[in-house]
Amino acid sequence: MATIEITTRARCEVVEITGRVQDAVSQSGVEEGVAVVASMHTTAGLTVNEHADPDVMQDVVETLGRLVPRQGPYAHVEGNSDAHIKASLMGLSVAVPVESARLVLGTWQGIYFCEFDGPRRRRARVQILGST
Repeated sequence: MATIEITTRARCEVVEITGRVQDAVSQSGVEEGVAVVASMHTTAGLTVNEHADPDVMQDVVETLGRLVPRQGPYAHVEGNSDAHIKASLMGLSVAVPVESARLVLGTWQGIYFCEFDGPRRRRARVQILGST
């Protein structure tokens, strides 16, 4: 298991971590299997989406902002209910196949850590399951 440290600089931000997940796969010695990447936080999630055009993820963040506004009639008193909801919509984890010690992603796909309550220091855990 590996830990990826992520420092975010904005309240809502996406950080591509594909290279760091691949590093964890390479160091694991696993040739065939699956890489499971999980957020260790209730106000940050993960997703796989297009990495060729940064406008795609900007559109995702802006759309989530419209769907789940920061201010609302929320019961949670900490003022970050929207971040919890957005993280739930994105999901806690992603699972990516591993073949020949490489992540199996489409040409345009990347793995993103999605921050909704930053800026903060964050962690994602990577578990590689498979055989050498």
